[in-house]
Amino acid sequence: MDTTTRSTGTALLGIYLNDHLAGASGGVELARRLARQHRDAPSGAALRRLATEVAEDRSVLLELLRTLNLPVRRYKIMLGWAGEKVARLKLNGRVARRSPLSTYLELEAMALGIQGKLLAWRALRTWAEGDLRIASHRLEALEQRGQGQWQLLEDLRRQAAARVFPSAAG
Repeated sequence: MDTTTRSTGTALLGIYLNDHLAGASGGVELARRLARQHRDAPSGAALRRLATEVAEDRSVLLELLRTLNLPVRRYKIMLGWAGEKVARLKLNGRVARRSPLSTYLELEAMALGIQGKLLAWRALRTWAEGDLRIASHRLEALEQRGQGQWQLLEDLRRQAAARVFPSAAG
């Protein structure tokens, strides 16, 4: 690959990582809120662990940007953070308090974010093949952890769906 192509790829990677950093910033806020809302529930410990891991994954993105000498776009971080705050305003059938639908939608949003993160780790593994600054085995471990995060969210989402959308047969 010539240097011009690699340089263009590096610039595009910077945009890509900053976009994922924005999503991760919103994801950290959402994961922490879910953990707070369910701290006394049976799922509380798992959601606290998830929030910690999502914050760690966000830190990995920042570290990758530094390692690759790519700029961190602070405005994108702020947009991700603000986007999570705005998403709280969604109509959920209740005006002043949480609806049972709130938890379901938050779990669904987290699961979608985790899927996006998994795709990012896979894309970065492709980049790492030609860049020794990135340890591909670390990306594989992050991908495996993300798969566990997704499975947790899928299990919790299904449980919430059964509460929110009871079967017509039941």
